[in-house]
Amino acid sequence: VQLQASGGGSVQDGDSLRVSCAPSGSTIDTYVMGWFRRAPGKGREFVATISATGNVKYYSDSAKDRFIIMRDNAKNMVHLQMNSLKPEDSAVYYCAACPSSSGTCTRDPQRYTYWGQGTLVTVSS
Repeated sequence: VQLQASGGGSVQDGDSLRVSCAPSGSTIDTYVMGWFRRAPGKGREFVATISATGNVKYYSDSAKDRFIIMRDNAKNMVHLQMNSLKPEDSAVYYCAACPSSSGTCTRDPQRYTYWGQGTLVTVSS
């Protein structure tokens, strides 16, 4: 599965932005999908994850109440709607896929088999 992340850009503090993930070579309806991010000088950080059916979602404390992860299996897309963005949200955002059948898909990025190339989000104060 090849994942392509898109939708990043430069916004102002408090703005909203939606980043999307489109796979190629396979459908994603059997994968848990996650969003992670890496800020300059920092390690990879979990942001949100959504189950294969879309009915279970988990968020990091920093994303909870501001970000929404959603998926459209019919269109083979995953999105991360980011609201009330803050400068500390600035990072490269990556989508990742974890086979749902593994039963081990968690917030741990090492559980995710496939990764996109990332899309840069910059939030200015």
